[in-house]
Amino acid sequence: MSDSKEPAAGTATTPTHFIRNRIKSDLDEGKHNGAVRTRFPPQPNGFLHVGHVRSIWLNFSTAAENGGTCNLRFDDTNPLKEEQQYINAIKEDIEWLGYSWSKECYTSSYFEDFWALAVKLIEKGLAYVCDLSADEVKQTRGTLKEPGKESPYRGRSVQENLQLFEAMRRGDFPDGSKTLRAKIDMASGNINLRDPALYRIRHASHHQTGDLWCVYPMYDWAHGLSDAVEDITHSLCTLEFQDHRPLYEWLLEALDHPNRPQQIEFARLNLSYTVTSKRKLRMLVEKEKVRGWDDPRMPTVRGLRRRGVPAAALIAFCDRLGVSKKDTVIDYGILEDEIRSHLNEHASRRFCVENPLRVTITNWSEDEVQEIKAPLHPQDPSFGERTLKMARHLWIDADDFMEDAPKKFFRLAPGREVRLRYGYVIKCEEVVKDETGKVVELMCTCDKETLGAKPEGRKVKGVIHWLADCHKQKAQLRVYDRLFKQENPAAADSDEEFLAALNPDSLVENDQAFVEPLSGLGVGDAFQFERIGYFATDADSTADGPVFNRVVTLRDSWSQT
Repeated sequence: MSDSKEPAAGTATTPTHFIRNRIKSDLDEGKHNGAVRTRFPPQPNGFLHVGHVRSIWLNFSTAAENGGTCNLRFDDTNPLKEEQQYINAIKEDIEWLGYSWSKECYTSSYFEDFWALAVKLIEKGLAYVCDLSADEVKQTRGTLKEPGKESPYRGRSVQENLQLFEAMRRGDFPDGSKTLRAKIDMASGNINLRDPALYRIRHASHHQTGDLWCVYPMYDWAHGLSDAVEDITHSLCTLEFQDHRPLYEWLLEALDHPNRPQQIEFARLNLSYTVTSKRKLRMLVEKEKVRGWDDPRMPTVRGLRRRGVPAAALIAFCDRLGVSKKDTVIDYGILEDEIRSHLNEHASRRFCVENPLRVTITNWSEDEVQEIKAPLHPQDPSFGERTLKMARHLWIDADDFMEDAPKKFFRLAPGREVRLRYGYVIKCEEVVKDETGKVVELMCTCDKETLGAKPEGRKVKGVIHWLADCHKQKAQLRVYDRLFKQENPAAADSDEEFLAALNPDSLVENDQAFVEPLSGLGVGDAFQFERIGYFATDADSTADGPVFNRVVTLRDSWSQT
């Protein structure tokens, strides 16, 4: 069951930005034969996070607005870290965001072609087999101020390199004993051009190719070549690939490849009070600081989905930000604002009492029950109505009562009146306490002439939400806050400092709450619990015990701190 009204994701208008302008200029000049072909190339070694959402949005929307195509390509060059579960999850998350790809591609499908191109590079004297270990290569790489040192194996003959490369493919050598390196320039000011590795030995079974290969291409070798093989026109990458672009261009030039994708870099999405580093996110999961990759506090798409964040809100967030060439940290409140704006328009309303305090209406009989109609959305009549029930025994939130209330406390207090939202005006006549002095019940009277009316002769400023004892359901509320208490936890100098930045109050579970009876709940159904916040049904819900995740507060509470 869901009373929310959801538009299709990805329908917001994309603002003008430098990539959009660049592509328009290319098309106006007749480049790429007037075509636009992009790709989203995730590595299937983890779950997508909010940073990937921008790349997905950019690649798919750029293709769509230009009548082009966008491939989903899995850059699966490292069998030790890749799993089919990640492939399945990535596909599901992209579809949830509202996008569909033109082709599903795998870098591993091009392994044979890549091998032939590597052989061609060797034959041209532009690649060699190197016996240096990874540590030795690192030591000879040089620095930004000092040139690197040539490998002692750089002078091997073409014939020897071909024989060794073939032996690598046969599995004659152990892991890490040899690599195939491009022969470029060890004195280059760009360290990526100092004879980068193109192939490594890795005796491991691959999720797509099985045991067919024991040598695998390096990411930098496969990245640009895959774009070229798929005839991608615009390769949209984050800024960390800017210094790698000369290598991709050198390889395509050296191989005389007919396709030359145009790479354009943009700043990655960084959010305050969270991290998008796969290593750090994995640490949180493995150290059980969160409850898994889909924990609603995690910035993964799985976590955001479980929390109840609408896909359309994420796309609207990307539309609002656009893209830039400068790395910045985006205030998490901007994302929350988009979520709040979307849910305010599309989520129906319900009552929820977080901290129940019993109320007895003394001038209401035990067997008297009255149905009261209330709107499902006060600003949108098309949502329809729901039915509340008024009875002798009610529950209000304990925070809506104060025994020694100041003058400007406009909720319930001894001798004061308040209106039950959509219902009657009630007056607190007596406070009942237990042996410890705790308030356990309020004895109130009800003015039965005030349903839907403003009583004459007296002002009733306070309005509170409520539930009848005969018309309530026990529920668990999971109130989520930001995962970290520090704005930039990624800047921590150590893992210990990083973990110390976790917010100890990022999750508070409330097992005492009452909600309106809700039948046929679906996972992710979103509601505004009036005066409390926006909540969505969690997958842990049962027919007798619904669980609701707080998606976002009614107002931005962090901007005041």
